[in-house]
Amino acid sequence: MKVIAFNGSPKKEGNTAQALKVVLAEMEKAGIETEIIHVGAKELRQCTACGMCARNKNEECILNQDDVNLWIQKMKEADGILLGSPVHYSGISASMKAFLDRAFYVASNNAGLFRHKVGASLAVVRRSGGVPAFDALNRYIQYSEMIMPSSNYWNVIHGTRPGDIHSDEEGLQILRVLGKNMTWLLQVLEEGKKKYPAPEREKKAVTNFIR
Repeated sequence: MKVIAFNGSPKKEGNTAQALKVVLAEMEKAGIETEIIHVGAKELRQCTACGMCARNKNEECILNQDDVNLWIQKMKEADGILLGSPVHYSGISASMKAFLDRAFYVASNNAGLFRHKVGASLAVVRRSGGVPAFDALNRYIQYSEMIMPSSNYWNVIHGTRPGDIHSDEEGLQILRVLGKNMTWLLQVLEEGKKKYPAPEREKKAVTNFIR
């Protein structure tokens, strides 16, 4: 099994990366392969709502000048996906949002590429705004029929300078518990799929409120 994590911080080895490593370390103990991809320092275009991913059905975003399509395929092949972002004005980083908007829109328009994968997220914050950012990350997971493990509190850890998170005792426990629960869920799903086939995917019903 493999879990791929995405670091939405501009800093490659900052607190977000270190928080992701705390979660992934629990999975590595169980022999699960892990990888962290640094998204936050990339210049990524936002989704233009062109709809070409839905028309082409080729599992790609038409904006192909960056690594988003490569990352989509990595996510498709992974068993679990872990999202991490610093908090910017109570939200996630701009690069992370551009990436997630495009990747998850492609996935939803191409047979639900991330459907029934295990997905989790975490936010790293100096003081406040962590829960809104955490909620924003979770919306991508919940929209995609992914399966989400939880922890013993919301997955938010505090720190300003790189390494500060290791002084947040409760935050570290939250992330360790998340890693253990995500590991267990991955293992249970792997065994369960052998006996219980997944339900068929329903075609998305799309409506609006304009008459």
